[in-house]
Amino acid sequence: MTGRKSPRIPLPRSWNKYVRSAVLHVISLAQYVAVYTRSWAVDSMNGRVRLKAENERLLQQLAVREEEIRIMDARMERIVPLRRPHYPPVERMAILELRAAQGWSLEQTARTFQVTAVTIASWMKRVDEEGPDTLVQLREPVNKFPDFVRYAVQRLKVLCPSMGKLKMAQTLCRAGLHLAPCTVGRILKEEPLRRKPKPAAVATGRVVTANRPDHVWHIDLTTVPIGEGFWTTWLPFALPQRWPWSWWVAVVVDHFSRRITGVAVFRQRPDCRAICAFLARVIRRDGQTPKYIICDRDSIFDCDAFRDWVERQGICPPRYGAVGQHGSIAVVERLILTIKTEFTRRILVPLSREKFRRQLVGFAAWYNEFRPHMTLEGATPDEVYLNQRPANRRPRIEQRPSWPRRSRCSRPQTLLAGQPGAHFHAQLDFHAKCRHQPIVTLRRAA
Repeated sequence: MTGRKSPRIPLPRSWNKYVRSAVLHVISLAQYVAVYTRSWAVDSMNGRVRLKAENERLLQQLAVREEEIRIMDARMERIVPLRRPHYPPVERMAILELRAAQGWSLEQTARTFQVTAVTIASWMKRVDEEGPDTLVQLREPVNKFPDFVRYAVQRLKVLCPSMGKLKMAQTLCRAGLHLAPCTVGRILKEEPLRRKPKPAAVATGRVVTANRPDHVWHIDLTTVPIGEGFWTTWLPFALPQRWPWSWWVAVVVDHFSRRITGVAVFRQRPDCRAICAFLARVIRRDGQTPKYIICDRDSIFDCDAFRDWVERQGICPPRYGAVGQHGSIAVVERLILTIKTEFTRRILVPLSREKFRRQLVGFAAWYNEFRPHMTLEGATPDEVYLNQRPANRRPRIEQRPSWPRRSRCSRPQTLLAGQPGAHFHAQLDFHAKCRHQPIVTLRRAA
């Protein structure tokens, strides 16, 4: 081998014009390879290999977030400090709280939040000022309500940022604290954006109305990306919609109670046989067979095999939604949107099928038992399905000491428990130790 020249790779003409495009292709290809490799490691019999793959995935996510922060900080550094947007008084207090928790110096705090050390020092000197025009403030109290009510609502928003004012009001109502959604909105100082209602779709044919649990079921499929998305740099500019890049999830929901009856996870797009087996498991587990099944015109459902299976189960012929019309199967579509916004987009979707299935089943259990539903007027799906008295119908806690007993509270109207002016302790737990699944409990103070 001595004296032998190393092979030379000829470069195409004008290669330097496509360097930036090549960089994007290399990064996209590297991500493709990394996901495929981790998918192999997640099913390995060696526990250290599985932990190594999960650790590398977490490190990658951390590196991506650090790069996002670096890019945004680089943009902010180009602005003269005096011209940068000012932090509002509430955010200044949050910065000082974070500084106390982390033990940062003035320079570290200033460098983290793109301000000067003199600014942080001035905030510290004026932190105990009183009055409406103070430099550092807590959130303004709500009229006629004591401060501890305001604090409880604000902390709930901090710990559960995905909850809107209506969902928060319904959750507190179930725990005994009756607040109107507009009152919660004033406490949080948020102006919600109201969408104009879309015109209702015109139904064709006979309309199926659910009048009892397990009367009408909805079923649909959706994809859950394991990474951040499906885009790539090469044709057809999309990654395969199958494992290890995404999961296929099937959902069955009861129309009357909005209860999640069953969920299933598939590595790739299931066929009609897999869907029928999934529905058979749900029927066998619950011991109930619906009279109607509503689905879309997907080839999985709109086929002779699915219709034959439905007929053998003693179910009426399946009802199909309108082709290409959004909202024709609105109940299950809204449920899928809730699952994505309140669950899959708030976790790092695991590569292990069994782990993801356990998390999905846990979310379904929390959704059925603890999450108030707007269509059910604040009741939970399990309360309607099992014909239980909703928790928001129980006697309420009244915090305003001078509130007349006969005066109405926010809906739903309930009786008063004890005397007005009662204090309480707010206890926040998390179902299955997941922070996106809160359980709020109020206990009277001694």
